[in-house]
Amino acid sequence: MSKAQAVTQKMSQYRWHIVAMLFVATTINYLDRQVLSLTWKDFIAPEFHWTNTHYGTITSLFSLFYAFGMLFAGKFIDWLDTKKGFMWAIFIWSIGAVLHAFAGIATSGILTGNWFVGFAEAREIIAGIENVSRVLNVSVVLFIFARLVLALGEAGNFPAAIKATAEYFPKKDRALATSIFNAGAIIGALAAPVTIPVIAKHFGWESAFIIIGALGFIWMGWWQWAYKKPEVHPKVNKAELDYILQDHNNVEGGAEASKTADAKKISFKQAIGFKQTWAFAFGKFMTDGVWWFYLFWTPAYLSSVYGLESSDPKAQLALFVLYFITLLSIVGGWLPNYLVEKKGMEPYAGRMKAMLIFAFFPLFALLAQPLGAYSYWFPIIIIGIAGAAHQAWSANIFSTVGDMFPKG
Repeated sequence: MSKAQAVTQKMSQYRWHIVAMLFVATTINYLDRQVLSLTWKDFIAPEFHWTNTHYGTITSLFSLFYAFGMLFAGKFIDWLDTKKGFMWAIFIWSIGAVLHAFAGIATSGILTGNWFVGFAEAREIIAGIENVSRVLNVSVVLFIFARLVLALGEAGNFPAAIKATAEYFPKKDRALATSIFNAGAIIGALAAPVTIPVIAKHFGWESAFIIIGALGFIWMGWWQWAYKKPEVHPKVNKAELDYILQDHNNVEGGAEASKTADAKKISFKQAIGFKQTWAFAFGKFMTDGVWWFYLFWTPAYLSSVYGLESSDPKAQLALFVLYFITLLSIVGGWLPNYLVEKKGMEPYAGRMKAMLIFAFFPLFALLAQPLGAYSYWFPIIIIGIAGAAHQAWSANIFSTVGDMFPKG
């Protein structure tokens, strides 16, 4: 290739392949998380005699385990590097997802000594146990353990995805890239109500956990084959690499500048000392509970208030519409991009302004309950809008990590 050809070399677009992989991983992440909320009421609770209190305990502990895992997930990803760290994260959470399926067999084994049985036989054995409280307590503990493994693995998804985004995108594009992979959470939530109850109804609730959990192992093969750092990836040409590294002071240094940046590691103690760490943590603390509440409890809400079970086509359509509306969260990546490129704002300032705008929309959720007296479609639409605003806000706060903290 001549020098003139090199100057006009068309930029490769491999960074979008990376976003596609992150999008699929996040989709799988939320599918695995949703299986329990869509199967417990109709399939699991009758078998183990659960109530809303037991389910609430399990989901609350999952949130606690997830929060604990997030404290160390970033350091874990930094220690292993993005590729290996993400591989381990999805491996652990996929194991956790599949473990749920064996709670019935384990309950049968613990209470009766019958370990080597199938799913259907385990259900029959449990149905014959007269001491209901023992079945309830043992099953809850087993599900809590499975949720622990799932939570610790899933905690690595966003730190790894954010790190991969920082490696493959300049600052001005990170909000858009983050909003795209973050939309995987919505697609996962969107696909869940139209697939999981169907699998559970025809093949058993255990199969839902196994089939959805197996998707993570398939993704691992794709990630192992396709991911390398941009500086050494054969599918990233010089034009794209220069574009990716444009924020470095020494762009001409190319890969060397990136390696120098990567060498600057910060300790966990140093990270805790940054005021931006606490600002980020406070922001997530104040907002994530709302999204998770909708995610875990909307199916039960439709069942309790409107009599729509998760296997009912009306409930599946309602949940599909709710999460389809939340796809509007992709605007969360477009708006700061617009403010940066068209209005001349700095990337960080553009993200802050976009986040302020999105923060007002969840207030509409206050109308969901009074309007819900007329039709369940009112809370579905309103919660969808609130969820879209939350995810748009979340995509931007995730992308600020690369702006506020030293790379590496």
